[in-house]
Amino acid sequence: MKRNATAVWNGSLKEGAGKLTTQSTTLKDTQYSFKSRFEEGVGTNPEELVAAAHSGCFTMQLSAYITEAGFEIESIETKCDIDLVDGTIITSHLTVNGKVNAITDDVFQQLVTKAEKNCPISKLLNAAISTTATLA
Repeated sequence: MKRNATAVWNGSLKEGAGKLTTQSTTLKDTQYSFKSRFEEGVGTNPEELVAAAHSGCFTMQLSAYITEAGFEIESIETKCDIDLVDGTIITSHLTVNGKVNAITDDVFQQLVTKAEKNCPISKLLNAAISTTATLA
């Protein structure tokens, strides 16, 4: 399975602006800019999108592990905080609140740790990056 998204940027870093579109079109020409990334501007930013991806991926992985362990899930809510310092994402912190019938805290914590280590986005944050570039 492959998925994609496209970014288009026009102008300089501070004065320019970009648009993001995902394959599913859930994001379609979604605005992002220097202000939305580093100040308080309208639009999204890469770190916010990484946080959304990590929280969503982790929550699905945790759901799979809880279900495999034979428990019934009422709800799982995960907030992801991405910390960008000096141009580097240094942490991705997941805060999880779960309502799971008949599960003990010990088993829940074990499954949370397993999901943290095994969700594809957790693995991606340590991935090798490759690039194919064409100059027009």
